[in-house]
Amino acid sequence: MRTALLQSSGRPGSVVGNLKVLDEAAGRAAEAGAGLVVAPEMFLTGYAIGDDIARLAEAADGDSADAVAEIAGRHGVAIAYGYPERAGDAVFNSAQLVSADGVRLVNYRKTHLFGCFERDHFTPGERSVVQAELGGLRVGILICYDVEFPENVRAHALAGTDLLVVPTAQMHPFQFVADSMIPVRAFENQMYVAYVNRVGREGEFEFVGLSTLAGPDGIARTRAGREDALVLADADPAFLAASRAANPYLQDRRPGLYGSLV
Repeated sequence: MRTALLQSSGRPGSVVGNLKVLDEAAGRAAEAGAGLVVAPEMFLTGYAIGDDIARLAEAADGDSADAVAEIAGRHGVAIAYGYPERAGDAVFNSAQLVSADGVRLVNYRKTHLFGCFERDHFTPGERSVVQAELGGLRVGILICYDVEFPENVRAHALAGTDLLVVPTAQMHPFQFVADSMIPVRAFENQMYVAYVNRVGREGEFEFVGLSTLAGPDGIARTRAGREDALVLADADPAFLAASRAANPYLQDRRPGLYGSLV
């Protein structure tokens, strides 16, 4: 499945503006043969927008979700995107996957909140693995800091995730995560990992870009630079199956030795 990584901070504070950016990117991705577009963490509203996070937060089936579904259906391409989710009095840092025919497939709430900023504005999610079938692949979702916990990615591997999409807001000086950690996560768990970042400065944060899709061989299939970009690469089920046969990490595990880890 050809996967398009939308590296952009969009228009922080403007849901309407960000929907326009997403619409344009979805059109370009569809023309290039993509089956999936992945946008960054908190793409619909912006990340470093302070109390506007709560003001702009919406339900998973709210107006913005309907707008994304319309974009996906009109261009015939699935979309994964980050947004602040309102559920009662709680606000979650969430990501949602919408199919190419505009059906909401799965919603994920970030489980590991990074730093005081996120802990001040969000409630952590409690479900570590969510998945959906898409384009012949089992697609799972994590958000940014979540992927830095090996237990999270291994849980996805054990649940059969083939392509892990990771909307992110990864900032300076932690660019080694995109450069080094993501390819290692893909290799040690025998999956594709699509890590899609914001760019530029927002408030106190400087986002470093470097979005990548890494394969189960630990090699980046594509990598963006430090500017706005739409980059594409393929997640190939046949290559994934061959790689898993040649690298039997999951079969060679000895879980009985790992009890002390939890």
